[in-house]
Amino acid sequence: MSTEQNVTGPSLRARFQAVEDERRRSWAPDALAINANQRARLVREHGDQPHVGIGDVLPAATLTRIDGQPVALDALVANGPAVLVFFRFATCPACNIALPYYRDTLWPALKDARIPLVAISPQPIGALGDIATRHDLPFPVLSDTGLALSRALGLTYVFDTPSRHAAEAKGGTSEALNGTASWELPKPSVIVIGPGRVVRFADISPDWMDRTETPAILAALDLSPSAKERHHAA
Repeated sequence: MSTEQNVTGPSLRARFQAVEDERRRSWAPDALAINANQRARLVREHGDQPHVGIGDVLPAATLTRIDGQPVALDALVANGPAVLVFFRFATCPACNIALPYYRDTLWPALKDARIPLVAISPQPIGALGDIATRHDLPFPVLSDTGLALSRALGLTYVFDTPSRHAAEAKGGTSEALNGTASWELPKPSVIVIGPGRVVRFADISPDWMDRTETPAILAALDLSPSAKERHHAA
């Protein structure tokens, strides 16, 4: 993950660590082990799966806004780069930390630079509206129907058996998470694309409690304070 400098307030890593500390105090050992083991397995196996990388060209995908309107990737990059933030689902605790963090630390700089930011999940739009309204997100939340784009980019993982059983025991279904029969979600990822849907930056997080910090995204877009200083000196 990235460095954490030049952003006001706690880093994502620090915010997630506070959640981890609380879980160690309050969760049953079995539940804690299921969560930790799934994440550890994803980290171990991450290098075995091909993923999207810098220089790749994304497919000409069209996603769906929570109001049902289509959003084409080509439209997002019509005037320059765009930032795509892939997240798991609307009630994911870590996603409810990450998206407000990006709202507060990333979106203002992107708005000033007129760079689109979108948050993408495979969850059906009927469920995604909740996270957008809960956090008053100023950027679009989009549904990746059937995980089509997430799968094309090599971002998805499948629940291991203990995680699936734990979710089912709480009444969860794969259809509620992604609209399909597969217990599959995207790994949290930040992808920056430019015109032609060419990837300029890609950071994929196999552990959903360790995500891309804002300074790395700003640096990839030459919007970090250090980048501005270099341009000024030149």
